Amino acid sequence: MTDRTEPKWRKSSRCGNGTCVEVAKVNDTFLIRDSKNPGAPALTFTPQEWAAFVEGVTAGEFVFD
Repeated sequence: MTDRTEPKWRKSSRCGNGTCVEVAKVNDTFLIRDSKNPGAPALTFTPQEWAAFVEGVTAGEFVFD
């Protein structure tokens, strides 16, 4: 990231077993990281990519049995 803004990382309130992802937004970029490895590079997504992901989650596309 070229921006010096520190990300404010958030994770789901349902995360209780330590296997969580964290999300942050810096300017117009959404960041995702593994909470067990916060020093690793974060994945980055555009607002359009993030909206498509949220839409997929809402539609149940990522339900695993």
